Amino acid sequence: MIDHTGVIVSDFDKGKAFYAAALAPIGYTLIMELPAAVTGHTDVAGFGENGKPDFWISRGTPNQPPMHVAFRVDARKPVDAFHAAALAGGGRDNGGPGIRAHYHPDYYSAFVLDPDGHNIEVVCHLPA
Repeated sequence: MIDHTGVIVSDFDKGKAFYAAALAPIGYTLIMELPAAVTGHTDVAGFGENGKPDFWISRGTPNQPPMHVAFRVDARKPVDAFHAAALAGGGRDNGGPGIRAHYHPDYYSAFVLDPDGHNIEVVCHLPA
């Protein structure tokens, strides 16, 4: 079981703003920020729900190749809302909301590239 994951962003403030906007429709908020003085390495920000950060961004040189991270939701509407919010927040379209039947008949997802090119997805596996 994965407890948490994250990506490295080149512009920390821009990354925080992007993820705050993009992840809000799925119920994620910025829960914790720690400066380099505390981590001993770099500034980090944790996003999540119910008080537990499970997606982190870190200031630095972005991962190469860029990462792919998928967030699971229990309805299709948040997939659509994520895609719209992520584009409005500075992301680039990498596959609009829709069925990806090559995975399975109910795989409904959307993909955006964050400002550093990380492929961020929100997916619903349930029927409409």
